[in-house]
Amino acid sequence: MKRIFKSQKLMISIMALSIVIGLLGFSYLKNRPVVIDLKMYETLLEAKAIKKAKIFDNEVILTTNSYKYSVIKDGVNLKELLNEVPVSVAKESGLFQDIIILTLFLGAIFGFGYYLRKENEKNKIEIKQRNQAFELETLMPSRITPAISNLKFKDVAGIDGVKEELSEIVDFLKNPKKYKEYGIRLPKGVLLIGPPGVGKTMIAKAVAGEANVPFFYQSGASFVQIYVGMGAKRVRELFSRAKSYSPSIIFIDEIDAVGKARGGFRNDEREATLNQLLTEIDGFEDSSGVIVIAATNRLEMIDEALLRSGRFDRRIFLPMPDLEDRKRILEIYLKGKPSSVDIEDVAKISVGFSGAALATLVNEAAINALRNNKEEVTFEDFQAVREKVLLGKRKVLTYSEEEKKIQASYQAAKALSAYWFEVDFDKITITHDRVKEIDREIESKTQILNKIKVYLAGTAATTMLFNEKFSNSKDDLIHAKELAEKMIGSYGMGEFLLPQGNDVTKVLEDALKEVESFLEGLKEPLELITKELLEKESITKEKLKEIVKNYF
Repeated sequence: MKRIFKSQKLMISIMALSIVIGLLGFSYLKNRPVVIDLKMYETLLEAKAIKKAKIFDNEVILTTNSYKYSVIKDGVNLKELLNEVPVSVAKESGLFQDIIILTLFLGAIFGFGYYLRKENEKNKIEIKQRNQAFELETLMPSRITPAISNLKFKDVAGIDGVKEELSEIVDFLKNPKKYKEYGIRLPKGVLLIGPPGVGKTMIAKAVAGEANVPFFYQSGASFVQIYVGMGAKRVRELFSRAKSYSPSIIFIDEIDAVGKARGGFRNDEREATLNQLLTEIDGFEDSSGVIVIAATNRLEMIDEALLRSGRFDRRIFLPMPDLEDRKRILEIYLKGKPSSVDIEDVAKISVGFSGAALATLVNEAAINALRNNKEEVTFEDFQAVREKVLLGKRKVLTYSEEEKKIQASYQAAKALSAYWFEVDFDKITITHDRVKEIDREIESKTQILNKIKVYLAGTAATTMLFNEKFSNSKDDLIHAKELAEKMIGSYGMGEFLLPQGNDVTKVLEDALKEVESFLEGLKEPLELITKELLEKESITKEKLKEIVKNYF
């Protein structure tokens, strides 16, 4: 239909341009003067029929009441003509005018011809692309095939919190009837969010393995096709096949490749693919038995339409593994390898390593032992390759003992402040924290100020304990400033309704003073929380509550 519409539009354009060119040509020919001889000129002059004349280089144009005539200039007595009628002199010759008009006329024809040629070539390319896409669809077998995962939750270490959240999904896939009887609607989609290497794909496979259902894996990039319509077709085929194998799991890795926020530089093919993905997810019935799990490490780039209610309802954040998590991960990767290493020692020197980085660390240590003809892997092998792993593909976050102490104090202050000022969180680790974003339509000034205090607590604590400020406060200061600017500029929560010059600075300074005073009076529990973070590298809300209660 689109091609037919384009052809009709092109035909109408051709007809319209032909009519315009024809009218211009007719008008030009109609207004051209009739060439006469000298005898006819003298007759017109004697009859006083000439009303005005214009002299060109080699001709004279005579105008009567009805027509224009052209006569050779050399045969005309110009003085006699001047006595009879008004005579003007043209700046260029009539021939020159004719040449200009003819050039423009031919240029229009050739330009239109060039336009038709380009349109024809463009249509040929589109037809060729469609034919190629059709040929690929016809000749190539479907690459979307299910797999049965042998991975179980016990094979994936360091995800205890995630296992709890996904256990309901597994139970639903195993026993859908139980949920239908109670009218329970499970989420259609689960979004796994976390830095590269934390095991998002492995977790999805473990869910499929636990539930013993077919597992359909696709990367977001595989939907982005150069051929028109192929991306949307691949999405349709994926969901159709998953439904035919129901109950099943669809896993879309790096969903930001296809689910990137729309706007800015447009990509019609990618937008068509995203729209098809949204349509397919919406088309799921609550009891279809198909769960979509997607993974990304760039949540801020995901289109809001994908994140709205009814699509990816459940979002699970995967942090970097803490000390206990790393110990369990190392146990799995060292299984079957001859070693005399204390796993806790290795875990302590690998702060900030992801699961994938730990796998590389173990493998490189084993290679180092083999290279040195050792019978088993030792702690020295891990120390020897640690820097190689750190500086290999990408330097991962790591701390010296002094930096670890500073960071533990910093995070302890944030954890204590979050608990005291009722800013919700699940767990705070030595490397990161995840303050819960509560979905409120209306948020009070006190609630926003409490968040600002949490972001400034680390700076207040390190200044108080070490009499120094450190660069690890960079991101928190940015968040605090953004919240203060929203308070003053968007919500009118400053001293005056309309923002004044130093309102943002005053909000931040006042919040910093309050949190400094608060931490000054709670040095002992702050020290206990810091100790917990140094030993375990993470602290839960329940453990923090226990420490604070014992103090009071």
